[in-house]
Amino acid sequence: MKREILDRLLAAKAAALPAALVTDLNSGLQTIVCEDTVHGSFGLEPDLLDEVRRRIRQDRSGLLTDPQDEDGFRLFVHVHNPAMRLLIVGAVHIAQALAPLAALTGYDVTVVDPRGAFATEARFPGVKLNGLWPDEALAELKPDVRTAVVTLTHDPKLDDPALISALRSPAFYVGALGSKRTHALRLDRLRDEGLSEPEVKRIRGPVGLSIGAVTPAEIALSIMGQITCVRRGENHPC
Repeated sequence: MKREILDRLLAAKAAALPAALVTDLNSGLQTIVCEDTVHGSFGLEPDLLDEVRRRIRQDRSGLLTDPQDEDGFRLFVHVHNPAMRLLIVGAVHIAQALAPLAALTGYDVTVVDPRGAFATEARFPGVKLNGLWPDEALAELKPDVRTAVVTLTHDPKLDDPALISALRSPAFYVGALGSKRTHALRLDRLRDEGLSEPEVKRIRGPVGLSIGAVTPAEIALSIMGQITCVRRGENHPC
């Protein structure tokens, strides 16, 4: 690997930017592909570039070939992504079930709650806890395209500031717990705070897939299922 390529790859890692190292297995030439940039020894046709970026979004390394290419065209795409993150606002019972489930599926989990009696190591063993007010916490944590945000408190004083911050970030998923009536009232409040219609429509609410969930563990499962569905881009309702 050339020093320039290595330096760019290390810079992407340091900035927590999704990237892929693409190697032409015939020539040995290499190129770094990020969401908005391409740097390296060779370029990629638009369809191949789209495929590499699709693989970055799906965390899927592997070989790219073209059966129609008689010269044996072969590229290896090695995806280098930061960990997926889940920011849970509200150290409630559902969060106690959701945090370990998300960790099991590969997410770096942080529970945000300024209420010290709820956000304790005893209730969330081994989970990162952030005791700032939710909007301050999200400003510090900086949700990006690999971040999901879920609000669970039922308290507008906690949930609404978090939702405003999340909706104005590149977070790929924003969900909020509550009934249809609660969610309708929430949307009205957020509109009054100046959020646009496209912004408020990003919220998955009531949160989770419709699986008849009742218990905290079942609700956590429905939320994690919906996050997975949105992340993977499956062609069915999420």
